[in-house]
Amino acid sequence: MLIAARHLSYPGSENRGPQTTPLDLLLKPSRLTMSEDTVLLLDRQSSIRTMTKALAYLRVSGRGQIKGDGFPRQIAAINKFAATHGFRVVRTFKEEGVSGTTESLDRPAWSEMIATILANGVRTIIIEKLDRLARDYYIQEHILRDLKKRGITLVSTEEPDLDSDNPTRVMFRQIVGSIMQYEKTMLVAKLKAARDRKKAVNGKCEGATLYGSDPRHPQEPAIRDRILAMHKSGSSTRVIMDILNAEGVPTRRGNRWHPQQVVRITDRGLRN
Repeated sequence: MLIAARHLSYPGSENRGPQTTPLDLLLKPSRLTMSEDTVLLLDRQSSIRTMTKALAYLRVSGRGQIKGDGFPRQIAAINKFAATHGFRVVRTFKEEGVSGTTESLDRPAWSEMIATILANGVRTIIIEKLDRLARDYYIQEHILRDLKKRGITLVSTEEPDLDSDNPTRVMFRQIVGSIMQYEKTMLVAKLKAARDRKKAVNGKCEGATLYGSDPRHPQEPAIRDRILAMHKSGSSTRVIMDILNAEGVPTRRGNRWHPQQVVRITDRGLRN
């Protein structure tokens, strides 16, 4: 029998005199953690094992697969892997009917999961296998690079070398990096040429402004601050989105809110 706990003593035990012992914990289960993303487990021999909290990410491509075997198979594989590798899955995110060639920002469940990670301190994601993350190799590497930059660990139940120095992956990352640098340089040049042409015609050229920073939209700072406050208090991306939509609060373009719009605001708020 294993018992998960959150503190090395019971609530109020500091007023009871003797320090709580491992035997007490076995007889009177309590919850203990070492940090936001680790858990202590005690067995009958009072030995301590550290478990890492993790989030599970599942994805099926077609709407017709939502009620099929895809989700049960993936979560079964993840739970089995977690149980034997020192992880405890604390929440599951399901991407329903989203293609494996879709970029991460266009995935509602992925966007909500990243926002949750940035808010609650859990830094590990478990997937069944890499094609559940993305089928396109380029998108896989793009997401892996983004996770690494954020300090988030991605674990696959079938591919243990996601962040390794495998020669093929290293070569591909280098090629992708060169292509991305080239594309960025070309994009900067194209945008500059376009701005110059527009400025020659109109006398000025302005790009899109950050949400809450444009004086032409005086209502945005209050909405932005409210979103950040709800996020800081622990509300998930989807909860924030649902509240704004239920209250009829429009986006800058007068539409309903979507997860990626909320994530852009909360992510920027965490960086500032």
